[in-house]
Amino acid sequence: MSEFVQNFIDGDFIPSTAKDFFNVINPATDKLIAKTPMGGSADVELAVKKAQAAFESWKDLPVIDRVQPLFKLKALLEQNCEEISTLIVKEHGKTFKEAMGDILRGIQMVEVACGMPSMMMGEGQANIAAGIDCTTTRRPMGVFAAITPFNFPAMVPFWFWPFAVASGNTFVLKPSERVPMTQMKIFELISQCGFPKGVINMVHGGAEVVNALCDHPQIKGLSFVGSTPIAKHVYTRGGGNGKRVQALGGAKNFMVMLPDAEIDQSVKAMVDSSYGCAGERCLAGSVLIGVGEAYPKLKDQILKEVQNVVVGDGLDRKTTLGPVISAEAKARITKDITSAVAEGAELLVDGRNTTVAGYEDGYFMGPTVLDKIKPGTLMATKEIFGPVIGLMHLETLEEAIEMINSSNYANTTSLFTNNGGAARKFIANVSPSMVGVNLGVPAPMAFFSFGGSKDSFFGDIKAHGNSSIEFFTEKHTAMIRWYESGIEQAVSPMWSESN
Repeated sequence: MSEFVQNFIDGDFIPSTAKDFFNVINPATDKLIAKTPMGGSADVELAVKKAQAAFESWKDLPVIDRVQPLFKLKALLEQNCEEISTLIVKEHGKTFKEAMGDILRGIQMVEVACGMPSMMMGEGQANIAAGIDCTTTRRPMGVFAAITPFNFPAMVPFWFWPFAVASGNTFVLKPSERVPMTQMKIFELISQCGFPKGVINMVHGGAEVVNALCDHPQIKGLSFVGSTPIAKHVYTRGGGNGKRVQALGGAKNFMVMLPDAEIDQSVKAMVDSSYGCAGERCLAGSVLIGVGEAYPKLKDQILKEVQNVVVGDGLDRKTTLGPVISAEAKARITKDITSAVAEGAELLVDGRNTTVAGYEDGYFMGPTVLDKIKPGTLMATKEIFGPVIGLMHLETLEEAIEMINSSNYANTTSLFTNNGGAARKFIANVSPSMVGVNLGVPAPMAFFSFGGSKDSFFGDIKAHGNSSIEFFTEKHTAMIRWYESGIEQAVSPMWSESN
């Protein structure tokens, strides 16, 4: 073990009160690399107490001053990209290129949050009635918290806390216990940026910390990213305690190819979507639908493209598919593939027994392709969260839309076509609230909002972009009238103080 993981509270790294620890394993080697303290309510209580105390002065700091530490952080993150990316590979398993994308997307969030002086501007109107002006401003609310997943150790926390603190709130982050090292490094950089003590805090742990964050009376809102069952739990428990909650859950993403699509580019995008980050991302393609005569072309090209996938340790720059996160994940995905075959799927490419020379103990799975996926089966309904493609043949675009809309999930979907009318129809009629056309991973940029619908999202307000301002602030409206001595003022016939 090489990493000693601590909490970050009130500007300092401090030991957790935990008695139990979670073993952090390098998924490429099966070697212990760190131990995450499984903290509890006492850690949360201390972090929230310090965050609440910091809020009293932080909220009154001019917004232009609140973003200055973020400018410094952006520069430090850029300077330390390679080190952070290496940590991501070691504790998560994704390729170095994917890890760089992880941190670079996080940096984009910081960059956008630096624009908070413009983003949280209010609105006003003079003389809404005779002698009466009205202004609406956005106020910070207090302490917010986020519970983030293992699959994007750097990026996902940045979806939330930069926007929260730039808008005047303070924050408590609980990163995934599986990937603590990335955030340890990032918080080392945060500590150098000039944030006052208590503004941004980190607590490590598991279910006890999650529930303590849901229950704490001084936490005004919670952000969550993870599986649908836990998203429902956080939404229900946090919301039941009067908090704002945005809980992003699981996904089952369908990708549709029409006969007029550009076959080579489309299939490459589909394969990259399905196998990128070992399929462990909420925007990963899962079921690929070939419509009409597109189906045989899709199938043939998928089988050709899969041959280009290179399985290995993510630190090897030739690798395009790293290991899955854990031995348990590998066993679960293997079981799902076996179940899909038992339900009638045809196994075209089997990645279950893949090994990598020199890394025989790693949690590697090769690319898997299942054909003849039928509606209602496991492969058509369950989030596999691994490097598995399912192929489905439907006759019409309308059937494809119906298939997509039958899913309980509605995170994202993509259509591959050169037909603008078909694309317009697809966008207008599918349930997922993030849609791509000729894109394998239609992830909105930091200045747009992010989030699915149905069982992929619980809450009213999506993540990042302008939605973050809605979530992390409260509108405050003031009606103002001033009297001028000796001057009689008319009253608008449209105005009544009895309203």
